[in-house]
Amino acid sequence: MITITESALGHIQAMKEDEGNEQLMLRIGVKGGGCSGLSYSMGFDETRNEEDTYMEIDGLGVLVDKESTPIVNGLVIDYKQNMMGGGFTIDNPNAIANCGCGSSFRTATNEGTPEEC
Repeated sequence: MITITESALGHIQAMKEDEGNEQLMLRIGVKGGGCSGLSYSMGFDETRNEEDTYMEIDGLGVLVDKESTPIVNGLVIDYKQNMMGGGFTIDNPNAIANCGCGSSFRTATNEGTPEEC
């Protein structure tokens, strides 16, 4: 359902270690907003809700809420380093349009609520 590259996984695991809580899982979701209508959310959570989709990727627990699951199916999370620094990149095969700044998107079935950039 979701792929996290080795590079991204290493950075996520390091961030989790910095939090000092082995129970933390990565929560990935989608919320309304951004130029194109939807934007991603990623953070740590130690609470697994009954309706969450749960998966384990190389020892990392990953949670996705029920509403976000179809939108993030096939998602690839990577971490890229360049001369300006580094950051996470997200490739979503369900996205049919992305905003110019790359922080929001829309799908064929969900346009979200666009905001001005």
